[in-house]
Amino acid sequence: MQTFDDVRKANISGPTALTIGNFDGIHRGHQALLARLKIEAETLAANHGGQACSAFLTFDPHPLRVLRPDHLHLLLTTPRERLVEAAALGIDLGIIHPFDLETAKLSPRTFVETLKRHLGLAALVVGPDFALGRNRAGDVPALEALGQELDFRVVVIDPVQFGHHPVRSSHIRRLLQDGEVSAAAELLGRPYRVSGVVERGDQRGRTVGIPTANIRPPSDKLVPADGVYATRTLIATFDRVHIFNSVTNVGVRPTVDGLHHRVETHILDFPPPGQIDDLYGQTLAVEFIARLRGEIRFASVGELVEQIHVDIAQARSLFTA
Repeated sequence: MQTFDDVRKANISGPTALTIGNFDGIHRGHQALLARLKIEAETLAANHGGQACSAFLTFDPHPLRVLRPDHLHLLLTTPRERLVEAAALGIDLGIIHPFDLETAKLSPRTFVETLKRHLGLAALVVGPDFALGRNRAGDVPALEALGQELDFRVVVIDPVQFGHHPVRSSHIRRLLQDGEVSAAAELLGRPYRVSGVVERGDQRGRTVGIPTANIRPPSDKLVPADGVYATRTLIATFDRVHIFNSVTNVGVRPTVDGLHHRVETHILDFPPPGQIDDLYGQTLAVEFIARLRGEIRFASVGELVEQIHVDIAQARSLFTA
């Protein structure tokens, strides 16, 4: 995938099939839209001697952080994660466009003219509730009128239904905040993933034979509800990605009077030293498979360790099944 950090830095002659949005989560609804985007790009290519591309434009920061700065908005996927997912789905071009108050004030015509000039916009693929520009004036009818004038098509696809309800990022966010990671994975089409740099903790796990990697996610990334989860931990080396079953604790560790909210993953059957280098400073990804229990304050560290061994056994049973 070719990427840009501002649509005005692109110089694509087109024709280009484009979609625009926050696409937080790249869930099943977004995936359906991107699949249609690819079809539109293929149609353009067939009609223009094989010359066409599919393009995906998202924003950073999320518009809500600019328009409602007093409102805490946590992300399902960072902008970079969205590009990675879109690239995996076969999209040719990814743009993370800066969003600020000046962007918010642009008229639909001004923004679309920019897309036409820098991307060669020929088809715009959107959902029925899509709107862009100042005061959301660029809704579907307005964009269709602009399309007739500026020579691009507007393609509208229906929302994806799952369990009689449309798939929405807001619903997935609520599920994760309740610890319902399995239900969230159904709507996402994959397990929910949290990535972060491994940093030094207080190393209590090592003293009881249950070492953990303490992961620091981005500050604006949504982390599932406090509790213990069966997870998979992904570790990238120069030649491959290693995937391990794991058990991950999210929370403050009340039994040891923890003060900081942490994501700590215990990797099952971790390889001996030397097979994978020291993890400190590396970026790990944790995929949440199932919630095992909530976070509990135990009467002693000994009781906590006993429960962790029960958690590990339960996770092993789940992965075997």
